[in-house]
Amino acid sequence: MKRILTGVLAAALALSLCACGGTPAASSASSAAPAASSASSGGGLAGKQISVMTPYLSSVTTHQMADALQASLEGEGASVTVIDTANDFAALASRIEDVTAAQTDAIVLVSADPSQVENQLREAFDAGVPVFGCDSGYIDGMQINATSDNRQMGELITNYLFNDLMGGKGTVVALTHRPHPGVVKRCEAFDELLAAQPDIQLITEQHVPAEQPINDAQDIVQNLLTANPEKGSITAIWCGWDEPAIGAAQACQEAGRDEIMIVGVDGNEQAVSLIQADTPLKATVAQNFQGMVDIVAEQMGRYFAGETIQPGELYAEATLITKENAG
Repeated sequence: MKRILTGVLAAALALSLCACGGTPAASSASSAAPAASSASSGGGLAGKQISVMTPYLSSVTTHQMADALQASLEGEGASVTVIDTANDFAALASRIEDVTAAQTDAIVLVSADPSQVENQLREAFDAGVPVFGCDSGYIDGMQINATSDNRQMGELITNYLFNDLMGGKGTVVALTHRPHPGVVKRCEAFDELLAAQPDIQLITEQHVPAEQPINDAQDIVQNLLTANPEKGSITAIWCGWDEPAIGAAQACQEAGRDEIMIVGVDGNEQAVSLIQADTPLKATVAQNFQGMVDIVAEQMGRYFAGETIQPGELYAEATLITKENAG
């Protein structure tokens, strides 16, 4: 069972901490990496105390990755503590200080921007604690960050929306969360592709908080539909990830606005079901979260086995999902 660390004292933390084929990383931020097998870890993880840390465990996909990381690393003999700070980056910074003082063997930062806790991570680097990312960002000093090519995913879903669904014209609403390093790269791709579409107008961009993204997105879209009551006044809704896309689809269905086309990113199971059911949610890009976990487990195993790993970002392949291939 996953253990959530809520204490703030380093002493208490120390007590809790004690209690796939792949290839080595070969390049930096532009590289792609295959999923890895636990067999390649060479036993380097046995007996290690690993801190899996995130501010976003309430997210379905983040929870999925944290669970998979715990299972994978414990399967190699490590002791894993999962630490959630409930959307609080100040608390995340404090917990990083705690695990560093408690001499954790490694930190895995999940779905979090390392630049927001850079000072604390640099303390970890100075203390000799290796830091790995899983669907996070990357800063110098980290070992690797396993993620999707978020810019490519942003381009893929945006091009599909603008060209295949909208036919190069109409109006669009953007639901975003730019504090997330992956989402912001998707947003940047959206911004650039929108600038090249003279016949597509952005009505508004709305920030969706991470705490309850489905409910918050539903409320945001309900208000937008009230402000734009005529059918056809909103052509599409672009969402930086699937949970706001789900909330947007629910709002459109309840308002009878089935003409609006919605897209997201992640490959969330509920989102795929809505695509299959021919709702306003038309497409997503499925990320390979298990592939990211496999990359982290493999690279961490290599690190502790004394092998050299190449710092940077490693990408797990993503896939466009539409009604035609949703299954």
